[in-house]
Amino acid sequence: MNPSLKTRRQFLGEASCASLGSISVLASLLNLKLTNQAAAANLPSGNDCKTLVCILLAGGCDTFNLLVRRDGGYNDYAASRSDMALPKADLINLNQAGGGDGNLYGIHPSCQGLADMFNGTGEFAASGPRLSMVSNIGTLVQPVTKAQYVSSSSGVKLPKSLFSHIDQINQWQTSVPQGLSELSGWAGRMADVIHSEMNTGATSMSISLAGNNVFQIGKATRQFAITQNGALLPTGNSAGLNNITARKNLAVDGLLGATYRNLMQDAFADHVKLSHESQRAFDAIYKSIDDSAIAPLFPNSNIAKQLLTAAKTIKARDQLGLRRSTIFIQRGGWDHHGELLNTQAGMLTELSEAIAAYQKALEILGVADDVISYTASDFGRTLRSNGRGTDHAWGGNQMVWGGPVAGGKVYGAFPDLALNSNDDIGLGGRMLPTTSIDKFYEEMALWFGVSSADMDLILPNIGNFSSSPDLGFIA
Repeated sequence: MNPSLKTRRQFLGEASCASLGSISVLASLLNLKLTNQAAAANLPSGNDCKTLVCILLAGGCDTFNLLVRRDGGYNDYAASRSDMALPKADLINLNQAGGGDGNLYGIHPSCQGLADMFNGTGEFAASGPRLSMVSNIGTLVQPVTKAQYVSSSSGVKLPKSLFSHIDQINQWQTSVPQGLSELSGWAGRMADVIHSEMNTGATSMSISLAGNNVFQIGKATRQFAITQNGALLPTGNSAGLNNITARKNLAVDGLLGATYRNLMQDAFADHVKLSHESQRAFDAIYKSIDDSAIAPLFPNSNIAKQLLTAAKTIKARDQLGLRRSTIFIQRGGWDHHGELLNTQAGMLTELSEAIAAYQKALEILGVADDVISYTASDFGRTLRSNGRGTDHAWGGNQMVWGGPVAGGKVYGAFPDLALNSNDDIGLGGRMLPTTSIDKFYEEMALWFGVSSADMDLILPNIGNFSSSPDLGFIA
């Protein structure tokens, strides 16, 4: 068959991962874009715009101390966690809308902002509940029971290298946990499918505030990396750049062209120069966004600065030619084998304040109904204490929030936290996930505009979970 006659679906499904993967990796390293920014045309007003934002809590966040049962289930939690258990009296009550799953929950005492987003109180009294939780979620190739997990003859496929940071963090981004040589992420594959139909092509659909990542790499999609200060420019991102800076930019363009000419011919140099030009174009658009009403909301933390930049970038979507976009953010340091209680309390305070400020900013900017944000992490942690902290495990709890989210509920099946229960595969209380990341991602992908017919391109294992109930967290 003539390649030019293939459908987009055939191309994406049959293309070599080795050849296309190398293109994607090269593109991400060079921070290229799909077309020349200078040729961008603004999106017509009134068109629907949607942004999906992933916040990766790298290291494996202990989320069974984030979401805690405060009814009869608290007793199993306290017994299993021993010295790592939070006092019930310290928990902030979460009031599930309509009764939710029938359980009573509390959230970590450092998370007042998240509690207000869940309950629709405080700064979110006017908007109502904006945040929900998804309980005991994790990587799965197919549904699995504890008996199947422990049986060497069950034939059930399990995620590759369970409990490994690098493998699990990549699997959360690829949604291909069997460890195939898949170099693309599920957001990158979404961009492969819908970017050309939804966007002008002026800017990559994949925008990262945390450098290169697997999540946004597609077989034909490139990332666009920015910083917490906006554009990624070799001359810096500070305000008030003068004529000297402009002359430096011109010099950099010339040097880039000369330096790389002998490495990969003129095309390589042109791509690098284009990347620099596109960053300057982004910088001009980013700086045109008035943040005077939202900047004071954000505390002085790295994650808060990233989220402020994300909010401004979302607001700039028309100028960037983006009807659909994804944004990737990362906050590391959650691998708490020691000093869990004190360290996590400080980090959760920082995270809660930053997320609440970000969601409030989206409300003020008038884009809250167009954005879904969620957290991901390598894995959950063991229920059992190691004496100072907790160790690598499997299932955990994650957050999802935004205007389109049916807030104020806990979705999924919260596990039995008694050690050696049917939800515990052993080795210190490792929870067998009751919800696959595929079901979580499927709902967001459908909301984003991916058709059911294309879903297996985005989530190759989704057919294994066809009998699993939908979570239903999108209103």
